[in-house]
Amino acid sequence: MTAHNTTLPLVVLAGRPNVGKSTLFNRLVRKRRVITDPTPGVTRDPVESLVFIAGKQVRLVDSGGFKLDKNKSNSRQKLMEQESFLDNIVVERTLQKIETADLIVLMFAAGEVSAEDEEFIQTLRPVQNKIIAVVNKTEGGRRGAEAWNLLSFGFETLIMISAEHGDNISQLEEAIASHPAIVEFYKNAPAASYNTDLENTVRIALIGKPNTGKSTLSNRLTASDNSIVSDIPGTTRDVLEGSFKWKDKIFVVADTAGIRRKAKVRENIEYYSVNRAIGVMDEVDIIILLIDAQEGLSDQDKKIAALACDKGRGVILALNKWDLMPDVKNAFNAAADRIRYFFGKMEWAPIIALSAKDGAGVAELLNTSVKMKEQLDTKIDTSAFNAALEQWQEESPPPSGPQTRFKIKYGVQISQNPVKFRIFVSRIQAMTTSYTSYICNKIRADLGFSKIPILLEVRSSTAPKKRSKK
Repeated sequence: MTAHNTTLPLVVLAGRPNVGKSTLFNRLVRKRRVITDPTPGVTRDPVESLVFIAGKQVRLVDSGGFKLDKNKSNSRQKLMEQESFLDNIVVERTLQKIETADLIVLMFAAGEVSAEDEEFIQTLRPVQNKIIAVVNKTEGGRRGAEAWNLLSFGFETLIMISAEHGDNISQLEEAIASHPAIVEFYKNAPAASYNTDLENTVRIALIGKPNTGKSTLSNRLTASDNSIVSDIPGTTRDVLEGSFKWKDKIFVVADTAGIRRKAKVRENIEYYSVNRAIGVMDEVDIIILLIDAQEGLSDQDKKIAALACDKGRGVILALNKWDLMPDVKNAFNAAADRIRYFFGKMEWAPIIALSAKDGAGVAELLNTSVKMKEQLDTKIDTSAFNAALEQWQEESPPPSGPQTRFKIKYGVQISQNPVKFRIFVSRIQAMTTSYTSYICNKIRADLGFSKIPILLEVRSSTAPKKRSKK
């Protein structure tokens, strides 16, 4: 795997917690990509998205809130606490992004400058020429007079905005696009753009319960450390995207929050995280369901897989942490058989033994994903499909009783990715579930859809009678 699309300018939104970075990020990308919540420190991993700002395409990053540790002598004790441990990682990731940034949008909240703001400004002194200073939450001129005090820290200009209401966002966008770093980049590399060849792009989502190794796998695939990896459940909150090249394909991978049963989801932040993880199923081609090989399959795994199947997405069942399993002959076959037993209607879904930690099974995972994407994009000619329908009915005729008789008249493929067919039958009320399953299985086996779900819609071939007007 090689990193992809790292040549575009990197614009980082930075600042202490709760200054509105995520709200501004969502406004600039023009959709709700990251979770916004009054709770400080909601954003942990740097969330990146490609966006056009005033006609210039950039890589925009929402970094975690910068928290400064005042009690240095007690840092060892704090690191033993989960939240403090994660806070330290968030700060480290934020600084890493700032070091590589072409441009930094340094955000403050309207009001007095805090001691934390001042210390952050001092930290960024070496890169002050890359900073655009922005004061948020100034809708209607609110607390603007106090905000101008920031000029005393050496900023040439300040832009007063309201990320929530949209005030002066166009002014900020113009400032970003006209900044010397962005102008110089496009002057030297005017042809840089993001690969939008959808046929050559495979979009995958890593989904599963907490602590199944999603972030470890994401980091390995993208050759990065974008996703924070820890044993603390719920570490990943937002959907984190990255991209990489594999052979001649571009992969876009989404690392999602762990999905737990509704009864165990108590915090608003986790509720939004789970909803975003489920929502990403509508935006990808393939769901890679990570299952802890040691724990085995759970009811929650089955629900996730069923939901992906209902949406017509390709599903790969990845038994992760296989490196920790006993080295016993036929162990994988036994594990696969157990999964097939529980997933009775998903015998088409590939099962792969994987170790995200050491990379075993990753090549098979990607090769399988490429084959699945090809099947998802396949279009069957209508005449060929109807010839197949005739043959299948000859091989296994529908029931012939007076109350159960029906015939499939014709059919058509109505969509690709998801693959969906529509068939028209003479007596729709007589069409049985078992015969519908038979047709789905024949489509999969005979028409080249062996690794993906098939959506089949059954319609009546008889037009409804028009009611006479009185």
